[in-house]
Order: sequence, then structure tokens, then C-alpha cells
Amino acid sequence: MYNEIARNNRRSTIFIGLFFVIWIAIGAVGGLLFKSLSSHAASNVAAPGQTVNYGLAPIFVGMAICAFLAILGILYSLKAGARMVLRVSGAVPADPVRYQQLHDLVDALAIGEGIPKPDVYVIEDPSPNAFATGVSSDKAAITFTTGLVQVMNREELEGVAGHEMSHIKNHDIRLLLVVSTMIGMAALLASIFWRGAFFASMGRGSGRNGGLIVIVIFAAGLLLAIVGFIFGPLIRLALSRRRESLADVSGVELTRNPAGLLSALKKLQQNDVPFKKMNHATASMCIDDPLRHHGSWIHRLYDTHPPIEERIAELEKMVSGPQV
Repeated sequence: MYNEIARNNRRSTIFIGLFFVIWIAIGAVGGLLFKSLSSHAASNVAAPGQTVNYGLAPIFVGMAICAFLAILGILYSLKAGARMVLRVSGAVPADPVRYQQLHDLVDALAIGEGIPKPDVYVIEDPSPNAFATGVSSDKAAITFTTGLVQVMNREELEGVAGHEMSHIKNHDIRLLLVVSTMIGMAALLASIFWRGAFFASMGRGSGRNGGLIVIVIFAAGLLLAIVGFIFGPLIRLALSRRRESLADVSGVELTRNPAGLLSALKKLQQNDVPFKKMNHATASMCIDDPLRHHGSWIHRLYDTHPPIEERIAELEKMVSGPQV
């Protein structure tokens, strides 16, 4: 298992690097497009014998701008990404009296892992689910829905908490935070650029540079949309799917009780209540893919979780074999 975790960490580094390269490539393509279009427009009005040559400057400028935006997104995700996830999910700190059992379970598991106790949050939502977030073990949080607390017994809650604690230990949540933030940033910038292209086309008048600006802005928005809705989710899928299975195994190793998580997953398998406050950007952090219950066939192309039936089958093998 430890070799598999190390292998996945290496793969994660490669995928994060690939994501950064994609952002830089967007800048290069945008700069190349600007260079081509502006040179063409200038040549149409230049005096005979004169040529306009920007060299490679637009390409380097575009790469620098996108590299800066990528670094800015990474820094933001590391600084404020966890708070953003909790805020958009409607999570609130779990009352230590009302949710004493959750606090006790998380505290005991943290001691077993030798890490600081993560903060405990709850979301008022009838759909049973849970997720961990944070950039390091001393700045982590585990969030449970009220639906999960209501349908799970203590043994099952321990299994879920152990699964989420394993994500913290294996540094999965930091990687998913960075990738999810970059995906959201790309989608947001795409929307801003498209709106900018629309308003620029409405107010550009007859200036010869107006059309160039509109085309470049629209193209930048299109490239960012491709990252936000195609490349980004595929990279997140590659990061997330295997990590869920690893978290199941390492969570069982922590609790020493595969039956708890197995029973919890079987209950989650029967759930048909959508998680209302989750979305594509944060669904990959949940123990059970909340978008699975929305029934959209196209979502299955971007599943961030292995089929829950496969996870249950793996745990059943552990239950039927020697106890962990």
C-alpha cells in the first residue's frame, strides 16, 4: 500500500506540472494568435515596402501572464482554498456538545495517526456524505452532513472518519484543492473573457484594432473554457479515482475494523438523495460522489470516484480474510 501511495504522489506531481504547462501553453497560443492577427491587420494599412514584425514578444508575454495567473491560483488555493470549500458548501463548525461523538472519533483517530486533530464541521443536508479539506495536517478539517450522522452508527461513522483522515495523511486534499481551484479559476476567467469580448464587439465602432481585440479575448476565453471543462476535470479524475480506493484501505488500517467502513459504503450505495450544496469542483473530495445521484450520463465520463460496488467488493475481501 505504501508503494502505491508513493507512486500516486509521483503521478500527482506530474499531473500538477502538466496542468501548469497547459496554462503556459494557453498564453503561448494567445500570444501567437495576437502576433498573427496584429501583423496581418498592420500589413493591410502599412506603406508599400514596410512590414510589421513583433518577433516572439507577444508569445513570451502571453506565457508570462498565464504563468503568473497559474501561480496566483496555486497560492490562493493553498492560502484560502480550504475556507472557500467550506464556505461554498455551507459548512459550519460542529457544536462540541451536540456532536460530541464526531469530535471524540476524530480526536481518537488523529491521535492514532499522530497528527493534530482536524477541525470538525457539519452541513445541514439530508444526503449522507463527508469530505476532508485543508492544505496540511495541522490546517485540515473533516466535514460531515447531518444526513450522514443520522443514518450511520458509531462504528460506521468511525469508518468514514478514518477514510477522511487517510486523505489528510496522504496529502490528497492539498492536491485536489490546487486542481479544483485552478479549474474554477479557468472557468471564471473564461466567463469574464467571453463577456469582455461581447461588450468589446458592441462598442468597438469601426476601429481596425477593435476586431483584433475581440478575437483575441474570445480565443483566450475559449482556451480557458477547454481547461476548465475538459482538461481540468480529466486531470482531477486521474488524481482522484485511485486515491479513493487507497483511502479506503489506509482508513481501515487506521481503524483496524473494515466492517465499519464496509457497512457505511453499503448505506451510501443505497442513498438516492442528491447533495444539494456540492458541485463538480468539490465533488471529488467527498467519500461518495454526490453527483452520481443526479443521473446525468455525461457526468459518468468525468467520475472522480471508482464505482462504489468495486470499493465494497475490495472491503468484503478484507472482512472475509485476516483482520487488519
